[in-house]
Formats: sequence, C-alpha cells, structure tokens
Amino acid sequence: MTNEKKDTIFGMTRRDFIKTTSVASMASLAAAVSGSGGLFAAGADTVRVGVVACGGRGTGAAIDCMDAAPGVEVVALADLFPDRVQSSLARLKEKHANKVKVTPDKCFTGFDAYKKVCALPEVDLIVTAAPPGFRPLHLKAAVEAGKHVFMEKPVAVDPLGVRSVIASSELAREKGLAIVAGTQRRHQARYIELMKRIHGGAIGEVVGGQCYWNQGELWVVKQTPQMTDMEWQCRNWLYFTWLSGDHIVEQHVHNIDVMNWAFGATPVKVMGMGGRQVRTAPEYGNIFDHFAVEFEYPSGARVMSMCRQTPGCSDRVEEKIVGTKGSGMGYGEISGPNAWKFEGDEINPYVQEHTDLIAGIRAGKPLNEGKRVAESTLCAIMGRMSAYTGRAISWDWAMNASKLDLTPAKFEFGPLPVEPVAVPGKTPLV
Repeated sequence: MTNEKKDTIFGMTRRDFIKTTSVASMASLAAAVSGSGGLFAAGADTVRVGVVACGGRGTGAAIDCMDAAPGVEVVALADLFPDRVQSSLARLKEKHANKVKVTPDKCFTGFDAYKKVCALPEVDLIVTAAPPGFRPLHLKAAVEAGKHVFMEKPVAVDPLGVRSVIASSELAREKGLAIVAGTQRRHQARYIELMKRIHGGAIGEVVGGQCYWNQGELWVVKQTPQMTDMEWQCRNWLYFTWLSGDHIVEQHVHNIDVMNWAFGATPVKVMGMGGRQVRTAPEYGNIFDHFAVEFEYPSGARVMSMCRQTPGCSDRVEEKIVGTKGSGMGYGEISGPNAWKFEGDEINPYVQEHTDLIAGIRAGKPLNEGKRVAESTLCAIMGRMSAYTGRAISWDWAMNASKLDLTPAKFEFGPLPVEPVAVPGKTPLV
C-alpha cells in the first residue's frame, strides 16, 4: 500500500532493452537455468535474497520475506542512493541480525546497481520495490539472470512496460522461475474465501460492482538547492507520472485487481475522468489528486471506481461485488440468501505472499503472477489515460496499439523538466 512506502529509486532507461524439483536435484536444475545464479547453491535449502531499491517498501518487503519462512537470508543491497542502502541495512539488522549476511562488497549504488545484484551467483531471489517506472527493466534483468522475483505492484506505468512484463513472465515460465507480485489481497484468507464463494455462485451472476481507494495526504519531498531535478523526482517519486503512474496506478491497482479477480476477466473498455484540484503546488509534480473511472467487462457489467488523495475528506478503501442473488464485500462478507462473514484467522498478507512464493520454489511449483498483475496494471493505466485525455479506451488498443512510453530520454543527475499536467480534451492519446 502506498502509505507504507518511502522514496527510493533504482533503474536505467527502458530503451536499453527493446526446485523446481527436490533439494537433491537443485544443483543440476540450477545448471539448466540460464544466467549467473542458480535456484539454490550446491543443494542447500537456503534462499538468498538480493534487494533492489532500499526504501521503506523495499526494506519492508525484505523483512516480510525473512519473516515468511526459515532459511531465508538477505545477502545484497542495491539502490541509487547510498543513504538508502545504509538506512535499509541498519533496519534489516535491527529486525533480523542473524539473517542479514550483507557485506560491504555486496552493497551497490548508482544507476547500474541492479545489474550487479542480478549478476551475483549467490543470489536466488530478487526483491524489487523500485518506483513502478523501473519495474519492467528490473524484472527483465532478474529473469534473464535466472533469478526468482518478488516485485511490488504496479509493475509498469505505460503499455510498453506492461508488454515487457508479460514477455518477461513468459520467459520466467519457460525457465521455471517464480514471479510473485505485491497484490497481497490475492494471498489474504478473507479475500480467498470470499472469491471461492463468489465463483461458486453464492451471489449469483456477477453483474457489477464498485471499488474505492479514497484517503488523505501522503509524504512529499520538496526540492532543495542541493538536489538536481533527477534526484528530486526520484526521491519524490509518487508525484511524477513517469515514476509512479499516478496514484490510480500506484495505489488503486489493488482494488481494480480484486474486481478482475471477481469477474475472472479484464475490462474491454474504460472511461474515466479526474483532475488536480487540491494538490497543485510544485512539490506535487504532475499527477492528479482524484479519479472516477468506469470499467466495462465482457459480459456488459460495469464497475465504478473512485480514488482520491485529499486531506480533510472521508476515507474509503473497499470493494463491493454485486450479483443477481446478493453482494460480496472485499473485507469478507456476503449479503443475500447465502449470507456469510469471514471470522477465521489470517496471517499478515504481506508475509503470506512471501510464504507462498518460497513454498512454491521449494516444492518445484513456482508461482508466476506476472501476466495477471501486468493486466491489472494495464487496467489502471487505461483509467489514467482516459482521465488525462477525456477519451474512452479499449483493452485491445491499449494492449496492442498504444505507443505511450513515459521513460525520460536519459538517466543522469541534472536537469529534467517536469512534464505538463494533463488537460482532458487537449492532452493527446498516444
């Protein structure tokens, strides 16, 4: 969730790229996987983690991974900023001193640091939580190096990135590598039980729904005289579309993914609107502060979506799935003749997603959520594109024809003008 994230970045331009059985067989399997790293080393059952992007969410995900199962160690760290590596290392040691095996020569900084982590033969699993604009590149590098991956959601900020993630996911499938995304509701007991009942007919035919992520303000970093434009945008990444995708993509993708789960499909058409009414100061970059989007599914059913990041307003974060015989709420409740309420125990879903990831690797049945989360990410991107331009957008066009690429021309510390705020009806659809 966005309110748990901190500023961090790690990546290079996307233009640079346009055990699977038993413990006894791990070593031989590792040799069959292309890239420098094996799934596990020399038959050991230890999962060794390299963290790419060491902000609040990246560090938190690494802690969750160590909490998730025995035999997990963090052995390498990478980030654009040295202060992030040091603060992350301190926090990791505070939480799991005996599981952190990071030495100074395994701490990397700079724009190419992710490559150095992926190249380490001792790394089995990459945990990456860089800003979404860099996730397609990081996934591609990790999979090509033969690494399993946990990557935060969303996984891209534009259709080009979505296509890259889908291609990397297919390569991971061919290599027998796992990809688990940070859509933790997919691993949360109340949501799993709810969806079992919805898909089993408890609310009849699914005919509509609503989803919301309306909340107050988040952290913001103001530019200082010492910061170049690039550094400032990287540290203040929530507020630039090329880095975060805007908050409908960066945050509201959670709820949109739940609706896709309920329908068992992705929307065929999207129409949205939004604006920038409250967060208008320069430190808020070029994103909107509110959206309202309608998603039309193949059956003709429609879902109304709202998201807002505005202080002093009512909060609402939930999903409602409407059927012909009742309705289901994402927090675990069904109304109607098949009424039900979740009353069981559940493990922290931020930990459970890593437990499921590691269990799949060790069982020789690696999870691969890459395509699914890429599709949900595209839904959110379509909502943003529609709101920015004032145009209705079809799934087929966005997935197959859109040429939108938000990547800056180059990555270096220095000037980087902020793109203008979108104006519906004037901003072109690309």
